[in-house]
Amino acid sequence: MLSDRQTQLLQAIINEYIQSAEPVGSIEIVTKYNLRCSAATVRNEMAKLIDLGFLEMLHTSSGRVPTRQAYRLYLEEIMHEAEVPVLQEVALKQRLWTNRFQFEKLLHEAALALAEQTKLLAIITTNEGHITYAGAVNVLDHKEFWDIDVAKAALILLDNYELLDKVFQNAPMGGDIRCLIEEEIGVDKLKQCTVIFAPYNTGKRSGNIAVLGPSRLDYSTTIPVLRYTKNLVEELGGSW
Repeated sequence: MLSDRQTQLLQAIINEYIQSAEPVGSIEIVTKYNLRCSAATVRNEMAKLIDLGFLEMLHTSSGRVPTRQAYRLYLEEIMHEAEVPVLQEVALKQRLWTNRFQFEKLLHEAALALAEQTKLLAIITTNEGHITYAGAVNVLDHKEFWDIDVAKAALILLDNYELLDKVFQNAPMGGDIRCLIEEEIGVDKLKQCTVIFAPYNTGKRSGNIAVLGPSRLDYSTTIPVLRYTKNLVEELGGSW
């Protein structure tokens, strides 16, 4: 169990790391997030969070970064999902509406819209083994993918349905939205990444709708957009 102060500090560190992609130090976190304690106290609490497995130091002189355990706690107990703005919902539904009788085009448009909204790589599969994707170039906006081996590992998934399906199967069952963080993905080169996906079923076709990005992606806005896209595909795909 974390104290209230440790929980508040961990949330601030995760939020800052999501925005900056840089290890977080004690002085900037106190200043920016108006924590009611000194930088020395924050350093002591950071040390405790390291011992508990929620933070790590990439280098001896660097700030701290969240671990997979921290992101999992953030998802399950700390994060508050943002609401998808009504205008965004309307625009997305209008965009997909014209393709409601052409399922492959519906999935293609859904992938394009999801990639644009999240700035991540969007992937949609069908139970027949087809893969539709959009936003592959988006991964290059995140420094985690500047390593050519990491970028290749992400792109290989787009041409290998069996491997991608195996990734989805690594997630525990239950819940409309499922997250695989770092080692949970099961792909060695993607240990700094996250896959968020939602199974869909139109009654006639089924599969998964997913996004792939760095583990420090903005979960609070990404998850509701993914959920809304999944619901639209089920609603409009039932017309096919």
